Amino acid sequence: MEEILIVGAGIAGLATSLGLHRLGIRSLVLESANALRAEGYALALWPNAWKALDAIGIGDDLRRQHKQLVSLVTTSVVSGLTTAELLFGGDHEVRRVDRKVLIETLKNELPGGTIRYSSKLVHIEESGYFKLVHLADGTVIKTKVLIGCDGVNSKVAEYLGLKKPSLAGRASIRGHVEFEDGHGLGQKFLQFFGNGSRYGVTPCDDHGVYWFFTYIPSPADRGIEEEPVKMKKFVSSKLGNIPDKIRDVFERTDLNNMVWSQLKFRHPWDLLWGYISKDNICVVGDALHPMTPDIGQGGCSALEDAVVLARNLADALTWKSSVGMQKGGEEVEHRMIEIGLKKYARERRWRSMKLVSAAYVVGFVQQSDGILLSFLRDKVFAKFLVGILFKMSKFECGKLEDS
Repeated sequence: MEEILIVGAGIAGLATSLGLHRLGIRSLVLESANALRAEGYALALWPNAWKALDAIGIGDDLRRQHKQLVSLVTTSVVSGLTTAELLFGGDHEVRRVDRKVLIETLKNELPGGTIRYSSKLVHIEESGYFKLVHLADGTVIKTKVLIGCDGVNSKVAEYLGLKKPSLAGRASIRGHVEFEDGHGLGQKFLQFFGNGSRYGVTPCDDHGVYWFFTYIPSPADRGIEEEPVKMKKFVSSKLGNIPDKIRDVFERTDLNNMVWSQLKFRHPWDLLWGYISKDNICVVGDALHPMTPDIGQGGCSALEDAVVLARNLADALTWKSSVGMQKGGEEVEHRMIEIGLKKYARERRWRSMKLVSAAYVVGFVQQSDGILLSFLRDKVFAKFLVGILFKMSKFECGKLEDS
């Protein structure tokens, strides 16, 4: 028996558990792997993410380990010219954060025993006011609240009736490289686009550099994901007109430090009409709003979700413990949990729809190689597209406790 069960020990799951922990509420996090999955390279954390990290109490710890970026620069790989540069100033805090550091920081703030490893969800069953969660090892856990943070292919989202994410028609290759003597790139978020591809290069610290490359797969390059040598050669052939120091980032990346993936997203209308929460179940992070990476808000929005959910669920449980159990027992408790999750869903529905839509549109425009759209993008839309990134990151998720 567990009061609150969270499926998935990624960013969303650990942040949700930590938010609840800060409010004095225990949860159990189920992780299908036999150890913490801290793989991956780095992610851009925009102002909205830092506000969420401050709310759960780990913002300053991460700031000490990652330098603040000073600007975002976009460049056409066709002309080689800068199309836009926007400075990060004032309260617009952007840093490229090592995913492993973020995951381990979240985990280390949780009480021992919070995460149960080798715990793969296979089936969810109704049991009165509870849910029975069946695991692959035969264990059955009875819970009052079930929170799905189990990623793009979420079993919890499937149980809620949300449609499976759709393929975006693009693929992504991500990599990381360490420069022993320093990379010399400064602290700028560099983005490049044109010729049907879109990629970015960003320093994590004085030595580490993260890069991503997205493209539209064609029959000619099918299968490169299975052969790192061909993958690296393919990326190098698509870089276009760029400075040698940028090209060197890709050339010096070790074959073992690259990963390929298909880009998926959830259609906005599925978020509009689908269940984000139902009864005593809800979804968070990629399980809720899988999106393309074009505005860098996947991890950021998962952190927002965690704060909003922890606050609303804690409010419901606090009210229940002070009043509800005296007047109706399990029925009232269940009803209050349902109301808390509905409030969370109401707060996150439109925000999720905006993020998914913005990411798709920005990626489509920036990656287009049509003559007219390429001209408009480079000459007219460049600053507008960059401005969308700023606009989407100006969001207040609030504190863990209502003031």
